[in-house]
Amino acid sequence: MEDLKVVIGSDHGGFYYKEKIKEYLKSRDIPFTDVGTHTREACDYPVISRNVCDKVIIGEANRGIIVCGTGIGVSIAANKVRGIRAALCHDTYSARVSRAHNNANVLCLGERVIGEYLALDIVDIWLKSGFEGGRHKKRVDIIE
Repeated sequence: MEDLKVVIGSDHGGFYYKEKIKEYLKSRDIPFTDVGTHTREACDYPVISRNVCDKVIIGEANRGIIVCGTGIGVSIAANKVRGIRAALCHDTYSARVSRAHNNANVLCLGERVIGEYLALDIVDIWLKSGFEGGRHKKRVDIIE
């Protein structure tokens, strides 16, 4: 597994899972930065998405995790940032393949659409999975 540095963020709709994911990261000694939100007060998910993506783009983190109510809004916002390959995952297979085939550097999750333990399994698999390269590298290069 690569030397992980994670940046994590959520809007109010993903705040609870963000806090649970932070506990997971701490338990595995995976360094992370939390870019907010830090309360359950309503906030704008595009701002949080951008804060996560900026940390990945400048190299302060090599993986980002963003949580909102469905994961849809944050994934749309994240994929507007050049160099970000954000994957919205609702299952462990998609999490693994998003890394292996797409070299996703941001994981998006929806707190209101998947269970807490599934979310943590997705994070675990996504962080442990690597990029296969090969025929997939050509396709990722086309995206970039």
